[in-house]
Amino acid sequence: MTRDHRRLYNALTARDARFDGVFFVGVTSTGIYCRPICRVKAPRAANCRFYDSAQEAEQAGFRPCLRCRPELAPGNAPVDDAGRIARLIVQRLWEGHFDGEAGLEAIADEFALSSRQIRRIVRAQLRVSPIQLLLTRRLLLAKQLLTETRWPIAEVAFASGFGSLRRFNDAFARRYGMPPSRLRRSGEREVPLTGSGDTTVLQLAYRPPYDWEGMLEFLAARALAGVELVRDRAYARTVRLGQAEGWIRVTRAPRGDALLLEFTHSLMPALPALLGRVRALFDLDARPDLIRKRLAADPWLAPAVRACPGLRVPGAFHGFELGLRAILGQQVTVAAATTLAGRVVEALGEPIATPIPELDRLSPSPERVVRAGVQAIARLGIVASRARSLVALAEAERSGELRLEGGTRHDPEEAIRRLADLPGVGPWTAHYIAMRALRWPDAFPREDIGIRRALGGVTADEAEARSEAWRPWRSYAVLFLWRMPRPATARPPAVPRTRIRRRASALGAAP
Repeated sequence: MTRDHRRLYNALTARDARFDGVFFVGVTSTGIYCRPICRVKAPRAANCRFYDSAQEAEQAGFRPCLRCRPELAPGNAPVDDAGRIARLIVQRLWEGHFDGEAGLEAIADEFALSSRQIRRIVRAQLRVSPIQLLLTRRLLLAKQLLTETRWPIAEVAFASGFGSLRRFNDAFARRYGMPPSRLRRSGEREVPLTGSGDTTVLQLAYRPPYDWEGMLEFLAARALAGVELVRDRAYARTVRLGQAEGWIRVTRAPRGDALLLEFTHSLMPALPALLGRVRALFDLDARPDLIRKRLAADPWLAPAVRACPGLRVPGAFHGFELGLRAILGQQVTVAAATTLAGRVVEALGEPIATPIPELDRLSPSPERVVRAGVQAIARLGIVASRARSLVALAEAERSGELRLEGGTRHDPEEAIRRLADLPGVGPWTAHYIAMRALRWPDAFPREDIGIRRALGGVTADEAEARSEAWRPWRSYAVLFLWRMPRPATARPPAVPRTRIRRRASALGAAP
């Protein structure tokens, strides 16, 4: 038994939830692969084969366990390893309408790579081809829908991305050795999650711990009136993805490490994209164990890390929406920015009917912002320079020069530079957008007054120097700093052994 095999087997027998989604185990005696938290009797070490992903396990010929359900395992964040480019490509494959070579070429163009480079990167990092990867993702989503819903099998096939019922049945039978109907019969003992007559509920797993109350508090203070609503320990919003429109509601599951996503059936055609957006918004693929280990080594951050081990970086459902909100938040308070954003939504957001009275607008699209122009936006009480920034951002998004989605560009630093080149958008705003919209874990808005105060009143250069020890998790450090009380006159310790000084209270300044 090799050292790595022994280490992974020990983790398997410990059933430590921190390893959930980090690796999968295939058991040669059964032909099944499981998550490391599976409650079945631990197999013999000699019968175990360990894999980095569900795709790799299935490629090796193993079937997913019906008890621990590998499709619910938290995914690896794009920044968990050196394969960030591969992970971003995966996201584009998952969210896009990918179908064969033409789709691969389109994705390659977005990354300024060749389709051959795309294949090589994905295979080197994930040990499967892009086509095999996408097939596994579609089949695992189909398996979740078959288990957790009572949708007709034809609807499951199309919602999970298959172009026809015949192709779905064939792929399912070849991969799992059974028709989809048999899997549904085997899962009938489970009580499916149910929504209203027009909605369905699915689980979205995460690695614990998770600071759900802190996430809701952050989102509530910045919610776009008419588009978003935080109430009764739940987050709700209107949604437009392509031609699909509807609304969603996200709550924390009463049991287990998962959120519950309720969505209208009108969003079924965009279900893969919807799931990806929600996971990004709530940072469900984060590795709190790795982040905590790194940041807690700094004595200045350690108290905040210990106090809130489940902190996540709130993402964005729509990158342009977040960019609009960030620009409106420049040099004003959070409350003032929220008021201005509400005016923009009221004027430029298209109406939508939902059963929630507070949700009656779709988020303004780049096209509507461009058509409105600077003067119309300025008449909403927004200074002209800020209105010009909004129109410039919308024009860049509409033209494709700048796309504020986490899976679109593989070079966040280049995106930060492009953002900072827009009129009226400075480095602070560019880093804040990168932190949330691009899901860049190492963004650091060093000019932020809340960060500098939390560090004892340091300069921006001093804050930047201090942050080097937190790479590559500086975005998470920012959230911890915004939550920290303000030192009265203290300065950060020069060396880690310096005693931490007392702190008074302060608030972060994020828009």
